[in-house]
Amino acid sequence: MAEKVDRLTRVNALLKRELAETFERDLLVPSGMLVSVTEVKVSVDLRNATVYVSIFGGKASDREKIMHELAADRAGIQARVGRNLAFKHTPVLDFRLDTRTEKGDRVLELLQQAEEEEKRRNE
Repeated sequence: MAEKVDRLTRVNALLKRELAETFERDLLVPSGMLVSVTEVKVSVDLRNATVYVSIFGGKASDREKIMHELAADRAGIQARVGRNLAFKHTPVLDFRLDTRTEKGDRVLELLQQAEEEEKRRNE
């Protein structure tokens, strides 16, 4: 069992690295925006992979457009990744927008606001 977990961990890391390089090389991103692969989760049978993508900068509509582009070019991205990694079967990729960083930033912003309000009340 531990061997399967180690294998999945290695495959996740390989896919994450390869997808990041593919995005950097092939994905057209508007100026001022950054697309990052934050996590890859491959199924136990290695047939499917959920790819979490974080997009910084730009408007919500720009982020939606990039996610639509990724979904539309999924087969092409899979083919490029498959050629570079030479897997027996390249997992079917499912791209998901990762908003954890944005949510974390919002929590920090709220904490900072609460701290500033507390200081004003104590003055």
